[in-house]
Amino acid sequence: MRVTVVSGSASGIGSAVRARLESAGERVIGIDVRAAEVIADLSSPPGRTTAVAAVREASGGRLDGLVVCAGVGPHVEPWSTIVSLDYFGAQALLAGLRDVLAAGERPAAVAVSSNSSTLPGADSALVGACLAGDEDEARRLALGLGGHPAYAGAKLALARWVRREAPAWARAGVRLNAVAPGAVATPLLDATLAHATYGPAVRAFPIPAGRFGTPDEIAAAIAFLLGPDAAFCCGTVLFVDGGSDATLRPDAY
Repeated sequence: MRVTVVSGSASGIGSAVRARLESAGERVIGIDVRAAEVIADLSSPPGRTTAVAAVREASGGRLDGLVVCAGVGPHVEPWSTIVSLDYFGAQALLAGLRDVLAAGERPAAVAVSSNSSTLPGADSALVGACLAGDEDEARRLALGLGGHPAYAGAKLALARWVRREAPAWARAGVRLNAVAPGAVATPLLDATLAHATYGPAVRAFPIPAGRFGTPDEIAAAIAFLLGPDAAFCCGTVLFVDGGSDATLRPDAY
C-alpha cells in the first residue's frame, strides 16, 4: 500500500486530495491543526519540527508521496503568517521529508502554489528573503506589504523553490512538481470573498471557464502529478485555473 502525506488535509484542496488517494487504496497521513493524524501548526518552526518527526515515526521511515496543501489566503492577518505558513511551512515539510521519500516506491511530491504567483504584486525582496531562508526578514517585509503581495510572493517563492530543487530531487529518484490553482471553491475562498477589498477583486478576475474551480479538480491534477502517468514530469508548475493565466500572459510559459 502506498503511503502519502497530505498537509492541510482537514479541509479544501487537502481534504479532496485525501479522499481521492484513499479511494484509490492509499494510506494517507494527514497534517493539520485539527482532524488529522498529525496535529501541528506549520506556521511556526516548532510546529514544523513536530510534524516532520511525527511523519517519520508514523511512516516507518518510508513515504511514497507528499502533498503540501496547508496555507492561508491574502485576507489573513497578520500578513507575516501568510509567508510563514504558505512558504516556510511547505518548504520545511518538503526538505525535511525528502530522504524519507527517497526510500519509497516511485516517490513524488507536489506543492500547491497559485496562479497569483504570476500576477503583479509579488515583491522581489520578499521572494528573495524566502528563498534565502530568512524567515524573520520575510515576515518583516510581509507586514509592510499587505495581504496580496505577501500571498503572491510566498506562492512565487514556493514555485521557484520547486523549480530549483527538482533536478537534484530527480537525480535522487524523487519527482518534485507543483500545481498553480486559480480561485477554487473552498472555505479559504469563501473567507476571501467576504473580505471588503479582496472579495470584489476575486469576483472581477477573468476566468474564461466562467466559474470557480472545485477542490476535486485540483485534487485530480495533483493525483496525476503523483502517479505513474506523470513519470517524466520534474519541475513542472501545472496551472489549473480555468484559463486565467493564459488570458493574462498568453506569450509566457
